[in-house]
Formats: sequence, structure tokens, C-alpha cells
Amino acid sequence: MIHNTKELVNIQEKFLDMEVKSFGREVIEFIDDSVSTFHVVKNCSDILEENKFLRLMPQEKWKLKKGGKYFFKKSSSTIIAFTVGKNVDIKKGFKIFAAHTDSPCFKIKPNPEMITENILRLNTEVYGGPILNTWFDRPLSIAGRLIVKGENIFAPKTIKVKIDKPVMTIPNLAIHQNREVNNGVKIDRQNDVLPVLSLINEKFEKEEFLTKLILENVDVRKEDILDFDLYVYCWEKGCLLGANEEMISSPKIDNLASVYTGLLGLFEASKNEDRINVFVAFDNEEIGSATKQGADSNYLLNTLERIALTLGLDRIEFLQMIENSFMLSADAAHAAHPAHISKTDPTNRGKMNEGLSVKISAKQRYTSDAYSISVIKQLVEGTDIKIQNFVNESNEPGGSTIGPISATHLGIDSVDVGVPMLAMHSAREVCGVYDVFFLKELAKEFFSKG
Repeated sequence: MIHNTKELVNIQEKFLDMEVKSFGREVIEFIDDSVSTFHVVKNCSDILEENKFLRLMPQEKWKLKKGGKYFFKKSSSTIIAFTVGKNVDIKKGFKIFAAHTDSPCFKIKPNPEMITENILRLNTEVYGGPILNTWFDRPLSIAGRLIVKGENIFAPKTIKVKIDKPVMTIPNLAIHQNREVNNGVKIDRQNDVLPVLSLINEKFEKEEFLTKLILENVDVRKEDILDFDLYVYCWEKGCLLGANEEMISSPKIDNLASVYTGLLGLFEASKNEDRINVFVAFDNEEIGSATKQGADSNYLLNTLERIALTLGLDRIEFLQMIENSFMLSADAAHAAHPAHISKTDPTNRGKMNEGLSVKISAKQRYTSDAYSISVIKQLVEGTDIKIQNFVNESNEPGGSTIGPISATHLGIDSVDVGVPMLAMHSAREVCGVYDVFFLKELAKEFFSKG
């Protein structure tokens, strides 16, 4: 029997804590399974189909119904899902939650096998901006896609690849041979970060060693393989971290935490009666987004127009919808590092588990402004969702994200938010478990209101 209000509050907090940590484990499981952008999109599409979303083919004519739920893919690495209200109100516009599927890593080059002494390494190229030294001495593996022959030479088939065991590592040079390593050593991107894959002997066959390894993990004939997009990924799994399991430690929190929370927010939103809610996860944010499947293209704009026209609206009505639209761009944010407080703004620092960072930049490296921030403030009123302002320290330029890029193409109001984290772009990043939960709840409120 509950005797007082304080006891009731303690019980409520306990159940919330259990719910938050359970969701944190869910996010970790999604990230662990999403070892490449192609797996991210496949996992998203599986979740969408489980929730009765109908897959559309971009090259075919669409037939959309009011009250329908749909999704489609681009290049197997970008995905868009949307729900159509039963009575779409042009004045409600599109509500867009945007994230990205890619993370910094290493892409395997063609003809990658390189032998030095009795050691086989793979030739790789750095993708994005990883903290290179965090990839050393870890168990690594390979994931991505094979392109194989199909009936149409302009439409070959895609086969996903995931070697789910540790097959490689990038070894450090021993300190006895590199005495200055703890004082900072420049890392050579062509030589120092090539992963060791195998040791050779007199029976070793170098030719197409990688292809043979891949063929052990996929049901494909060697003669059908045309090409590949393969990447190095960290094989170690994510986990809850801390004395009270209050943090998440995992690869790819930037930005798969946003992808999963946005997708869940779309499902958990209240019944859509009069809006078109859109979830988009772009590829190639980490290399500037200027690709056909990236945010710096007209892909999303063209898709929104296609949805409107397919529903029977004319172009003038579509442009009206655009003017009434709003985008929530979700990407990682920086938490104040306890050993480097001077790297953060004195009055607008991100703190883990203290709320989502609303990202602000005078140079518009983030798309938030007072108008769009005011929308977010109203969305979280009456909820348990916490938000906090984040501005980069003025001597630190910081990064950017898909928010200002997409807003430039669409010409709509937009806000950038993110989960505060430590070690962004490390092989393993750290964030607060509550902040990830807050982002899912914000996505739900965003798709439910207005």
C-alpha cells in the first residue's frame, strides 16, 4: 500500500528507469545488427514491414491511399517512410524527421590484398572523419554488399554481406619501437590503418583471398559477382555502461541512435488524421551529403512532390504544403568532456542525461533559429522530455549536419537536435541512456501534434 506522494514518485521513477534502460538495450541491439548502411536500411525496412508499411518501388507508378503507410529505398542505403492522414490538410504540411545511416569507418579498396613478410593486409580508404587511433587493436570484421548479375544489366542485384566474427585487427606499433607514441604520432592513412587479415604459409593463395572469404558467408556463385562495396566494422557489441547503467557505449551511436528513435517515434505517434508524416534516413552525411542518396540532393524534395501529386494535389497545393512544413533534423551532439571543459561553450554545454541538445550556430552550421526552437519548446511542454541549448565554443568550428543542407533544398523551417555524447567519431562512442529515450519521445510528440 502506498502511503504518501513521495513513495508514489519513487515508484514511478523506478518504473521509468526500467523502461528507459530496456529501450537503451533495444537501441544497442539495433546498432549491433546494423553493421553497414545497407544493413541499417534492411533492418529499418524489416521493422516497417512488421508494422504494416507497404513497400513502394521508385521506378513504378505509385497508388497511394489516404490512411496508408508506405516506405521505399534508394541505393539500398537511404530510406524514406511516410504515413498519410485520412483527411490531409494542406495547412498542416509535411512533418519530417531526418537522420543519416552512415558512420565514419574504412572502405575496402578493389584488389585489396597486400602481403608484407608473412602477413596479409587489406588496402583500405578512410571514409568520413573517424578518430583513427581508436580503431587500433580491436577485433574487426567486414560488412557491406556484393553486386551480382541480374536479368537486366542496368539493374544488377544486391546481396548484403556480414561476416559475424572477428577476422581482422589494426595492430599498433610496440612502444619500444615508437617511444613518442604517447606524445602524439601522426597516423599515415595509407599504411598505418590497414587491417591484418591473415598469416600466410607455403600453401597460401593470395589471389582473390577476400572474395573466397566472402563466398564462405554468402550463397552466391563466384562468376556472378560483379563488384562490391565492403567496409571494416567494429565487431565488439554495444553495452549499457556505468555504475547504474546510465550510459550507452557502442559503435555508430552517431547516428544510428537517431535512426532508430525516429523510426519508433513514427510508429508510436498518435493516429494520423490530417498530416503527412515523413521519416528519412540519408546516406553519406559523413562525407558531405553530395550524392544521389544524400541530403544535398533533390531526392527528398522530389519525393514530397511525388507524394502530393499522387494523392491528387496540384503543384500549387504542393508548394503550399511545403510552406507549411517543418523538419526535425536529428544528429549527434557533443557532451562536455570532463578533461577538456575549455573546448565547450561556457554557458551552453551539453550534459549527458540532462536532455537533448538543441544545436545552435550563428553561421547556420545547424539550422535551428529562435522560431524553430520555439516549436520544440512547445512540443515538450507537459512531457518528461528535457532539452538544453548547445553552442560550439567560439574558437572551435564544430561540425555540421543534414539539417541546413536539407532545409536549403526544401526552403522550410527546421531545427537541429541531438543526443549529447563523448568521443564522437570514435570506434566506440558514449551517450546517456535517458537522452536516447528523450529523442524517441520527442519524435513521437513531433509526429503527433500540430
